[in-house]
Amino acid sequence: MATEDKTPDNTVDEAAQEQFVNEAEDATVEPTEEVKDERSELEIAKDQLAEEKDKFLRLFAEFENYKRRTTKERIELYKTAGQEVIQAMLPVADDFDRALNEFKGDKDDVHVKGMTLISNKFKETLKSKGLEEMSVKAGDDFNADQHEAITQIPAPNKKLKGKIVDVIEKGYKLGDKIIRFPKVVTGQ
Repeated sequence: MATEDKTPDNTVDEAAQEQFVNEAEDATVEPTEEVKDERSELEIAKDQLAEEKDKFLRLFAEFENYKRRTTKERIELYKTAGQEVIQAMLPVADDFDRALNEFKGDKDDVHVKGMTLISNKFKETLKSKGLEEMSVKAGDDFNADQHEAITQIPAPNKKLKGKIVDVIEKGYKLGDKIIRFPKVVTGQ
């Protein structure tokens, strides 16, 4: 009986081993497919994450550009906030200059000294607010972006041909922005 017991046990053991091996093969095949499915899902998730990250970076960069642009605009606004008031005061500065030119010979007169003091104080106040006089003189090259030609005359000499012959009205800048172009006469 002992021999009979060994034979059926061996058969059972062999059958159990075959079944175990078959189940193991089936089990290894199924997880491989699942791993492939998971990997593709993982790759899909990575791609979606990369897309979202790219969108985020673009949105962040766009927001940073917006902040820089609005900050720059705000600074420009502060620099030129009083532009209208200053432009309205420029004719007064011109009147002071014309009056002082008329009284050049009377420097000892008390009225001329008083007018000179008031004119200087007025110009210094405008200067403290950012106003800057553009330096233009006869003989400078004419630049249509920075000068306003009101007329052309025959050049008194060949050197002044295409250049500024006379400055009729001064030009002014407020910060980097020209608020009044100098009016000039050019040589032809």
